[in-house]
Amino acid sequence: MAGDNPSSTTEYIQHHLQNLVFGNHPEHGWSFAHSSQEAAEMGFWAIHVDSMGWSILLGLLFCFVFRRAALRATTRVPSGMLSFIELLVEFVDGAVNDSFNGTNKMVAPLALTIFVWVFLMNFMDLIPVDLIPTLMLLAGVHYQKVVPSTDPNITMGMALGVFVLMLYYSIKIKGFGFVKELTMHPFNHFLFIPVNLFMETVGLLAKPFSLGLRLFGNMYAGEMIFILIAVMFSAGAGSGMIAGGLNAQLFGEETSGLFWLLVFCLVSGICWLNLRGVITTGRTVLLCMVIMALGGGVTSLGGGMMQWAWAAFHVLIITLQAFIFMVLTVVYLGMAHEHH
Repeated sequence: MAGDNPSSTTEYIQHHLQNLVFGNHPEHGWSFAHSSQEAAEMGFWAIHVDSMGWSILLGLLFCFVFRRAALRATTRVPSGMLSFIELLVEFVDGAVNDSFNGTNKMVAPLALTIFVWVFLMNFMDLIPVDLIPTLMLLAGVHYQKVVPSTDPNITMGMALGVFVLMLYYSIKIKGFGFVKELTMHPFNHFLFIPVNLFMETVGLLAKPFSLGLRLFGNMYAGEMIFILIAVMFSAGAGSGMIAGGLNAQLFGEETSGLFWLLVFCLVSGICWLNLRGVITTGRTVLLCMVIMALGGGVTSLGGGMMQWAWAAFHVLIITLQAFIFMVLTVVYLGMAHEHH
């Protein structure tokens, strides 16, 4: 964990922003990168294994849950997970009907897939920043970036996929009219064809860039805030039992990641007992504050409270970003189906 030392804080932040990269290194051949410099030397064709792995895993999770719900669907009143999925499907269907005026049976399922998939990738941002990297470090994996939507390769890959669909349906539905749309709009005169082509091409290419970079920028900023709060959470790790916390007595200035895992498990267990009705909300808050105070002192307690406050607000952000990505996808496909 990062402490008060600026160099260790910088290394901590850089470590959390580094992907697990596999590629062809000029000197070491096909291998995993052990630093950001080695990752850069692997070039364009290097693979971000963590981003790709987590995105595929979350996509498979979406397919499994929704397929299971589809198999268990009945004509009776749904309950539990079925009710939630039905509500989600109706929500996406309503958004598609409001934004898409064409006729295409693929758009609604695509919108549902994009919304849930992007939401699941964004939701990984709510997992404590040190939890999975610490567990992976125990398994010998030194880098692990668990939020795929903070990787521009993932967001731009999805945006380029939408862009390809835009071009496909524009050519399929409009035919030569698509070429006319690029060359004779907005100025309907053959002398302005170069100007029209330049303006329309720039506008067309701007769509995937804005779609991908908007999601990446918002999620990357949210991840950075979580990391900075985590630095604050550990800032009191070396100043004694009362001010610095019990962890300073056990581990000294270099706090063990296992200790933070223990603190997380204790707080999560107390919250679970509260949800089960075993302990009251007041006692839950008090116990969580005591554990965080013993774990890292006053600074750690403030950082922990900021983590929970930002996480509550971040739920709105990750949902909104998934919704915006879905709606813009539907709007862009709707534009491809329009005739001028």
